[in-house]
Amino acid sequence: MDEKILMVEGSNISEISRKKWANEIQRHITKEIKSELEFMSEDHHVVRNFVVKKLPRAGQPLPPENIAENVNLSVDDVNRILDELEKHLTFLFRNDQGAVAWAYPVTVDITPHRAVFSTGEKINAA
Repeated sequence: MDEKILMVEGSNISEISRKKWANEIQRHITKEIKSELEFMSEDHHVVRNFVVKKLPRAGQPLPPENIAENVNLSVDDVNRILDELEKHLTFLFRNDQGAVAWAYPVTVDITPHRAVFSTGEKINAA
C-alpha cells in the first residue's frame, strides 16, 4: 500500500506518495548540507577528521600544537581552520585554553551520553 502525504499550497490540497515526499526531503537536506560545507577545504576536513578520531584515544582536549604536528600543518593554519570550524557552530568547540574539547559527535566534556567504538575506545557523545 502506497501511503499518501497531503500537501497544502495556499488553498490547494494535493496528494503525493510518501516515497516521493521522502525523496524530495532527502534531496533538499542533502543540497542544504552541501551548501553548508562549501567553506571547507581539504585541510578543514583533515583537521576535523583528525580531532574526531583522536579525541576518544586522547581522552583530553587537543591543543592546536598537537593537531598541527599530526596533520603536517602550521599552528597558524590549524588555528585559522579551528576558528572557521568553530564559527560555523557545526563541528567543534574549544575550551578556554584553546584546545579542542568537542568535535561532533564526540566530546571529552561530561555529558549524559556515552559512545563506545568497535576498537574499545569510550568517550562522551556530543
